[in-house]
Amino acid sequence: MSTYKIVRCYMNGGHQFRTVKRGLTLEQAQAHCRNPETSSKTATSAAARRRTKTRGPWFDGYEDDR
Repeated sequence: MSTYKIVRCYMNGGHQFRTVKRGLTLEQAQAHCRNPETSSKTATSAAARRRTKTRGPWFDGYEDDR
């Protein structure tokens, strides 16, 4: 069975990636990425706003966790 990881992509200074979760099912990974708090364009939480202020635009995506 395949597992997936959540990768946060920061857009400033070129693409920088950081793994934030591992070992998810496809459904879990897709649900995570559908959450509005997983993109600087739609997030409203204080933590997400701080992240955007310090790191610039970002979003969460998923990929095969090999």
